[in-house]
Amino acid sequence: MNFYVPTPLASIEAVRPVFMIVMGVFLLLIAWRLSQVTRGWTSRLSVSGAFLLSFGYVIMMPMYESGHIEQFSGRGHYHGDAATAMAWQMVKLISMNTGWLLLGLASPAGSSLRPRSAAPSPAQCPAPR
Repeated sequence: MNFYVPTPLASIEAVRPVFMIVMGVFLLLIAWRLSQVTRGWTSRLSVSGAFLLSFGYVIMMPMYESGHIEQFSGRGHYHGDAATAMAWQMVKLISMNTGWLLLGLASPAGSSLRPRSAAPSPAQCPAPR
């Protein structure tokens, strides 16, 4: 008889989706914070790339790990429809690869950082009354 043995909570299989969700949210948060100090296309590219990556890491990859989306197999053995498996594979590949591409295009544009306003010197401060 085959008995179902659940995976322990501390196993790699149980922690991997949680790690991917945390990583996707953290990546989006960091890109959003960096967009506050940049201007122009750099901030737009970094936030859109981080959004696509967080969609892939927060939604797509945990669904693959949990088995809600059937993984594409080159052997052609599917429990469901092969076209559906191929479509989800394409959504995953396009979102993840486009996200890394946009994030990579935004990374060398570090020269568009906004200069910090200089603190006023004591000579420029008005005298207290």
